[in-house]
Amino acid sequence: MKRRSDPMVRTLIAFVLLGVVALALVASAGVIVIRRLATDQSLAEARQLTEVTSRMVERRVNDGLLTGDAESLLAVSTVVFDAVRIEPVVRVKIWTPDGLIVYSDASELIGSRYELGEDDLAVLEAGGVVAELSDLGRPENRFEVEFGELMEVYTRIETPDGTPLLFETYQRASTIAERRRELAATFAPVLIATLAAFALLVVPLAWAFVRRVRAASRERERLMRRAIESSDRERRRIAGDLHDGPVQELVGLSMRLAAAAENVDDHTSSATLRETASSVRGSVRTLRSAIVGIYPPNLRQAGLAAALSDLIARLDPQGIEATLEVEPGADFGSDTDELLYRAAQEALRNVEAHAGAAHVRLTVRQQGDRAVMEVTDDGRGIAADDAERARAEGHMGLSILSDIVRDGGGVLTVGPHDGAGTVVRVEAVIT
Repeated sequence: MKRRSDPMVRTLIAFVLLGVVALALVASAGVIVIRRLATDQSLAEARQLTEVTSRMVERRVNDGLLTGDAESLLAVSTVVFDAVRIEPVVRVKIWTPDGLIVYSDASELIGSRYELGEDDLAVLEAGGVVAELSDLGRPENRFEVEFGELMEVYTRIETPDGTPLLFETYQRASTIAERRRELAATFAPVLIATLAAFALLVVPLAWAFVRRVRAASRERERLMRRAIESSDRERRRIAGDLHDGPVQELVGLSMRLAAAAENVDDHTSSATLRETASSVRGSVRTLRSAIVGIYPPNLRQAGLAAALSDLIARLDPQGIEATLEVEPGADFGSDTDELLYRAAQEALRNVEAHAGAAHVRLTVRQQGDRAVMEVTDDGRGIAADDAERARAEGHMGLSILSDIVRDGGGVLTVGPHDGAGTVVRVEAVIT
């Protein structure tokens, strides 16, 4: 038989796997947080750098920049290349509110006009510093494509007469990746250590919990076995008392009555004695059937045929004629014998309670590597779909019989018998 895995071990494995999934989720969340922090920190540094450099440039801006005056452009260009155009800044632009670029360290852009976005106009109106990833697909950014991914940072500056201008720097976005690596190097060991400590703490606790549950389960099983054994001993005692007392006495009485009937010359008295002896033997069979119900026979000692013979004996007092056919020499093994006996016991109960039958035939035979048992009656009968419907509707007789056969690894079929009645067929692998 296939060995079943320990449910406690399965529970522990499931707990550990769930813990691994939880740790993975926590680690993923930590990575996301680190990436977000790195991005926010890089953008904050980019805004701070742009704000500082904008003040430096603003001091060199004059009204001549608006008209393209060469000296004004040179003054701005000097401070840009001396103090602003250093890593990570790769490009500088100054815009008027109507989208005219009045200065850029890429001189080809000076004098070009492009439409400003809503964020740009909002900064021109209210001030502040805005940083975002640059859209290098826009025409005004065509000279920045060579630098790769960039952050676009802009703020407001003014000419001496108060004309607002948009000061814009383009900074390498690689600083975000650098910050991510720095933060990862700082926090990853802490995160890993924390998760490892959590795992080292939780797994032993889970194992201890499983051991306690297993111990409690074993204790419940022990108490249940004791209760079953106590009940088994009590049933055995009752069955023994019935067998050794009333049954043996009635057997002796039936034998004495039969002997007396042979020695009596009066025909009427002899017939009465034989009839009485037959009634006593019937009572003996009824008591034996009751003993089987109280304490089923030990199949290993009595054998399947003897146990089934005692089982069908209870039908005769109910007016049901029962016959038993067990294939001689068939050896099915203890597990299969027990399954067939229990299935026959429940099937005969159903016949007795529901079939309204006059005759029952119980056959047991070997068919290849399987044991086949059939209980056939001549009662009111049942169609195959009626049997399925009865099981589905929870009728206890068929449900119990189905559970018995399924739990024992057998196959149950219930259907009409040829002519009239019902046949219950049980197939089980010989153990």
